[in-house]
Amino acid sequence: MPLPTAPLPRLRDPRHRVDPRARRWWSAQAFLTVSGPLLLAALALLLSSVLFFPGALPWLAPLIALTLIAPALTYQLLMPRRRYAVHAWELGQDSVYASGGWFWHKRRIAPLSRVQTVDTVRGPVQRRFGLATLTVTTASTAGNIKISGLSDATAEALSRLIGEAAQTVPGDAV
Repeated sequence: MPLPTAPLPRLRDPRHRVDPRARRWWSAQAFLTVSGPLLLAALALLLSSVLFFPGALPWLAPLIALTLIAPALTYQLLMPRRRYAVHAWELGQDSVYASGGWFWHKRRIAPLSRVQTVDTVRGPVQRRFGLATLTVTTASTAGNIKISGLSDATAEALSRLIGEAAQTVPGDAV
């Protein structure tokens, strides 16, 4: 079968951004899981060097700065900004569309006729920032659609709208 000669239309980004508080949530998450432990390890190594091996400090300090401190600070500063720029969602008449990721970008479009469940999850750090993650489970082997960083009110409203829309769209998941 020959490929079409006309250029295919480009898929536009979803219309709705996640809540701006998601950047602070992702920053806190980054500090608790990656940056904080790396900086703590760097501090422990530097203190150990100062106390027990002061002669190693001239070569160990730059090594620690390069291998632990720089990656920790880079991740802490870049990841939340990049993730916020990519995360978006949209509820269309016939489908749910979401994009996410920060290093690996992922776009998913699922027809409402394939929606099976809609779940709202609020972890302890998310609750602190008034945020939630919406998970749309579909009759697909590709997996769920996750929309992270929604405000509580938006997550509840979107959950209700997707549930109602999935009931009205004819298909095999109803």
